[in-house]
Amino acid sequence: MSSTSTAPALPGLRAASERLARIATPAGPRAVVWRDHRWCGIRDLFAAELRLTGDIFEADARLLAPCEPRVILGMAHNGPGDRRMPPQAFLKSARTAVGPQCAIVLDARTGAVNVEGELAVVLRRDARCLTPDEVPGAILGYTIGNDVTAIGQVAFDEKMTQVKNGDGFTPLGPYITTQLDWRDVSIDVEVNGVLRAHGTTTDLAYDVIEQLVYLSSIMTLGAGDVVLMGAPGTSASVEPGDDVAITLTGLGTLRNPVVALSLLEQELL
Repeated sequence: MSSTSTAPALPGLRAASERLARIATPAGPRAVVWRDHRWCGIRDLFAAELRLTGDIFEADARLLAPCEPRVILGMAHNGPGDRRMPPQAFLKSARTAVGPQCAIVLDARTGAVNVEGELAVVLRRDARCLTPDEVPGAILGYTIGNDVTAIGQVAFDEKMTQVKNGDGFTPLGPYITTQLDWRDVSIDVEVNGVLRAHGTTTDLAYDVIEQLVYLSSIMTLGAGDVVLMGAPGTSASVEPGDDVAITLTGLGTLRNPVVALSLLEQELL
């Protein structure tokens, strides 16, 4: 439930660290910042100085994916021991991005599927040919990413199209934290309340700075785009009926159910 004020816009300075999100309201999605144990409306998620709208929303407002990326990138091999290989990225459809509690939809025809708990970086601005020193200023913040992967298709799909682009295959959330020491973030993956995988970002072959320098050298990234940093041993198999919870230190927990694509939907495809 939410309440709305007609107070004029208030200027607000970004604190040392902010918690940013997008929530569902009767008037549509709204960008918000967490202040005084409640969500406060903001005019622009990506502004250097947040401007409050005066709108106030309850703490239990329904969270959406915290950004709307035009581009989602993941790293094909960025786990322990992968430093011997050059960095290699893959693209995911922006339509795969969903928020907390949204379903990961499995099509039985694709075979086995894994969830992968990852640190996700959200861009603040356009970025091309970044230097290492420029990377921090291009980052809005960090959130949890679940790089769902149809591993049963890997042998048949070298371009990672059906492997990475099922419905709900990129859950993001629950919010964006604007500052985080990404060098040592713990990642836990639970399925149905059971810990199935644990890792840390210290085991990534290429770190946040290196990945964004690499990616911006080959394409332009923009505000709201998302880079999934890779799964350092943090994957687990899932099937319809499972509930997935991914927890990262400093970023909360991202929860999503796993459901089956209905027989009717399959017949329409």
